[in-house]
Formats: sequence, C-alpha cells, structure tokens
Amino acid sequence: MTRTTAPRVRILVLLFIAVTGALLAGAGPASAHAALTGSDPAQGVVADKAPTQVSLTFSEKVALNDDSLRVLDPKGKPVQTGSPANVSGTTYAVRLKSGLADGTYTVTYQVVSADSHPVAGAYTFSVGAPSRTVVSGTGPTAGGGVVGGLYAFGRYVSYAGFVVLAGGAAFVLACWRRGAGVRPLQRLVVGGWVALTAATLWLLLLRGAYTGSGKFADVFDLDLLGQVLQTKTGAALVSRLLLLAAAALFVAVLFGAYTRREEGEEKRDLTFGLAVGGVVVAAGLATSWAMAEHASTGLQPGIAMPVDVVHLLAVAAWLGGLTALLTALYRAPAETPVEAAAVQRFSRVAFGSVLALVVTGVYQSWRQLGSWSAFTGTRYGQLLLVKIGLVAVLIGIAAVSRRWTGRLTDPAVRTGKAQKTQVRTEQVAASKATGDGKRTDTGSRDTQRAAQLARQRAAVDAAREKRLRDGDANRFGLRRSVLAEAGVAIVLLAVTTALTQTEPGRTEQEAKAATSAPADSGTRAASGALTLDMPFDTGGTDGKGVVSIDLDPARVGGNEMHVYVQRPNGRAFDVPEVKVSFTLEAKKIGPLPVNPDHITTGHWSASGVQIPMAGDWKIAVTVRTSDIDQVTVSKNAQIG
Repeated sequence: MTRTTAPRVRILVLLFIAVTGALLAGAGPASAHAALTGSDPAQGVVADKAPTQVSLTFSEKVALNDDSLRVLDPKGKPVQTGSPANVSGTTYAVRLKSGLADGTYTVTYQVVSADSHPVAGAYTFSVGAPSRTVVSGTGPTAGGGVVGGLYAFGRYVSYAGFVVLAGGAAFVLACWRRGAGVRPLQRLVVGGWVALTAATLWLLLLRGAYTGSGKFADVFDLDLLGQVLQTKTGAALVSRLLLLAAAALFVAVLFGAYTRREEGEEKRDLTFGLAVGGVVVAAGLATSWAMAEHASTGLQPGIAMPVDVVHLLAVAAWLGGLTALLTALYRAPAETPVEAAAVQRFSRVAFGSVLALVVTGVYQSWRQLGSWSAFTGTRYGQLLLVKIGLVAVLIGIAAVSRRWTGRLTDPAVRTGKAQKTQVRTEQVAASKATGDGKRTDTGSRDTQRAAQLARQRAAVDAAREKRLRDGDANRFGLRRSVLAEAGVAIVLLAVTTALTQTEPGRTEQEAKAATSAPADSGTRAASGALTLDMPFDTGGTDGKGVVSIDLDPARVGGNEMHVYVQRPNGRAFDVPEVKVSFTLEAKKIGPLPVNPDHITTGHWSASGVQIPMAGDWKIAVTVRTSDIDQVTVSKNAQIG
C-alpha cells in the first residue's frame, strides 16, 4: 500500500468503525416489530374482582414458550397457571390462580414476532385497589444488553458480506472479466464470502440467547441451539449456510478455472453458466433474509418477499460493484488497469440497480409506513428519510463519476493516454532491467545489505507504479469520486441495517393508537344500549375508516344490532362486506358469527342477536374494502 493511498483507506476504516459504533450504541432492548395493541385487563385498570386470565393482543402473530407470559403478585410471586396459549388470531392468554388478593399485579411478556425479532415489555393492573409492589426491572432483557449488541453487529457484517460477495462477483462477470485474475479483487470477493459465513454462524449461535434470556453464557447451550433450528429464523440461517457452500464452489471456479481459460466459445459458455449459477445462488441468499424478516409478515407477504429479494440484489449490484470498482481503481496492478469500457458497463449496471431500488423502495415504504404522517412521526419513517437523502447524495456523486467515465472513453483522451502509457511502460521496463543488473553486481555483498537494497527497490518500484496509475488525470478524478461514493455507501448500508431492526411505522402507529385509546369498553346509553367505535385500515387504496357497533339492550338474550361504517371524514362508507362475531374467552364460548343485512349506504343491521350469558365479550368486526383488502378489528365489552 502506498503512502498516498493509506490515509484514504484509514479514513474508510475509521468511518466503518464509527458507523458500527453508532449501530451498537443504538441497539436498545427488544427492537419490537410486533407491537402490543391490546390487553385484558388493560394497563392501569382497577378491577372490582380478580380476573380468571390475562390476555394480550399483538399486531401480528408471535411465538411463545412456557415463560412467555408471566403475572406477578405484589410480592413478586408468579400467579399464572399452565402455559400461555393462542385464544384467537393474534390474542394470547394465560390462566390465573383463583382467589387472588387485592393489590397491584405486574404482567410481563417476552415473545418472538413473526419477523424474527424479540418483543418484551410489562404493565400493571390492580384488583380492588392499587398497592405497593416489590417487582422491579419488570421486563426481560431479550434483544438487549451485550448479546443484543453482538447480534446487531453480526447482522451488519452479514449484510456487508453479502453485498461484497454478490456485487463483487457480478462486477467481474458483467463488467470486467479480466478482473477475475486480479489478486486484490479475488481477496475482496473471498473476504465477502468469509464475512457472510462467519456472521451467519455467529447469528445462529447467538439467536437463542438473543430471543431468550439475553445471557451470553447461553450462546453455548446446545439444547437452546436445537430449539433455534426448529424456528423459521433458524431454518433461514441454515439455508444460508448451505447456499454459501454452493457460493464457495462458484468463487473457486470464477477465480480458478475461469481465469485459465483462453478467450473463445468455451469460455463464453463458462461465463454464461457462471452468470446463471451466480444469479440463482445470490437470489437464494437474498431469500434467506426475506423469508424470516419484515417481508414475510404483515400485508401482502406473497408480493413483499419477491420485492425484497429484488431490492437486496439491486443493493448488492450497486454497492458491491462500487466496492469492487474502487478496489480495481486503487489496487489493480499498473500492467492490468481497469478499462474505461468496464467502468462504462458498471455505470449502466448501477443505473439499472438504482431504478430497481426506487421501484421496490416505494412499495416497501408504502407497506411499512401506511401514511404520510409516519415519515416524521415514527423512528422507522425518520430513518427512511435519512436513507432517501443518502441515496440522493449517492446518485449525485455517481453523476460526477459518469462524467469522468465519459472523458475516459473520449477518443482523443484515450489516444493521448495510450501514447503516454507506452512511454512510461518502456521507462519502467528499462528501470527494472537496470535494477536486475544491480542485483547481480551486489550478489557478493553481505546478506543484510542485500535485503536492505531489495526493500528500497521494492518501495521505488511501488512508487513508480503508483505514479503510472495517477498519471492519467481523468482516471485519478474517477478514483476520487468513486471513493466518495464508497464512503456514502458505507453509511447507507448502516442505515439500511438499522431499518431492518426498527419497528415498522405502520405497526408503531397502530400501537400508539391502541395505547392512547380510552380504557373503557364502549359508550352506554341510559337504556343500557352499547356503542363501540373501532378505527380500521385494510392497507389498500381507500382502506381507512371507522366501524361503529350499536347493541341494544346489550343484555343476555335477543339484541338488536346496527353496524355503521364511515370514512375518516365522517361520510358513510359503503364497503363490500361486513362480518361480526362474539367471543366469551373466559368461558370458551364462540366465536358466534353474525352476518348483518345491508340496509343502506354504510349501514348494516341484524335482529335477534343472541347473547347466551353475561360476561366480558370480545366483539370482532371484519371489514372488506376490496377483493383482496380486509382487516379484523375488535374490542371487549361487558354485556349483561
């Protein structure tokens, strides 16, 4: 490494360390991608009598174990019995002991969301009257602490390794095939494979402790590792390791047999085979992320997963190819410089990648945010705005690089450069020949002096090669602009990794709406009639509104029910279908379905709705706004 190049490389290393430090510093406990949207008893409520169970409702399905839901009495002793169970949809409950005393109880939960992230938290409710409690540090430490930081770092390294591996190999095959024989590029791609493989094994070992106790000692628990292998995330990590074995064979052929083949039909066939195999392996690796994270849950997973795969491949082709180009410009030997045509080909690949990123990014943003207000009102939206800004900066710098590329391919510039290169090459050859003569003359001198002279000659030769590479002003300008692109790309990759560990804006807003809603179970008229208002969002176009349930007299026996659906502005909303069900979870009754008749625009009605017994009933309403967009919302209400 020459003295001039070293400071720039040190800057990149320091930038990488700074970004990694920022990621680790920002790794808070339980980066929840499923949010608690409801509970019974609710947060802070004072119940007249002790409940028979505690139920929690999340924004998506979660995975539980025997200790996922715990209820602690004022003295900190557990009062739940049996294992928690899924009672309906995304609602989970655990039974309580009978005869609970008055006082304040603490509910703690620790689950794993459908997109593989641990969710932990706690809240309190009281029976009879609030009391002092000895419970402290209520929430488990899953997803936080040292293990959480190490897991976040492993995720960053795995993304970086994939980008370098896939993007570097794509650069060689699609842009600069001569680069397959360049040692620095070989080390770069192999380094990406090593980083991704090591990070995948690291994540597999940490996974059990990350979603469980949070203790580093549990990393080496083989029983815990066996449980991880049975989960969706464990299967994704094992699949990634198997695909990395295929990637190792691909890299071995690319930098082995491929470089030794002479140009001709046989090499063209091998190029085509490597291209097809490389795309298949890279897409498989990208799928290992899509099948276990954001894309695999929530709205339209059947569309979101392929879109996520295309997004990851586009990121790799752009940023990984950029890293390979930077390596070629700075570290390729003077006798095999990267050609202007190769730079121009990469420019076209990068342009196509940016287009793919824009299209897939718009869809992902809509899916994860759901509203314009989520851009500024949620952490996910704020990070997304930072990412969009960085992409804009990167595109601006890329435009500068394209101008330098155009000058490199200008015929007049290329002719002049060729003449200068020929002269300098002759000078280098003559100088080396002179050096060889000197080495012969000094053969009889002592060994220490000969070694010192050899080091000096190596330094002179390296400096001469660098002057030869830097002699072309256009190539030097391109190197500087590509270096700036790489610096921004490192920060962009860090922000993207942080996004994958951040609760989506849509989910965060749903959780805020649920926790800010009144704790009561509806509005009652003097006659006893019950009215429930429930906002909904099906996720599709024109999919937001409010559904209201009027139940009269809201007692055991026959009831008159009216359902009203309104748009956010209060106007009647004539949706294609509305269905209602009643469930008494404490007695395991229901769901009792009710299909109301359509009366007029935004109004449905049903007579003789039978409520068999008094209790805390869950009233669920399914609203369909199009052929594919529907959602179910629910509230609990005391009937009878």
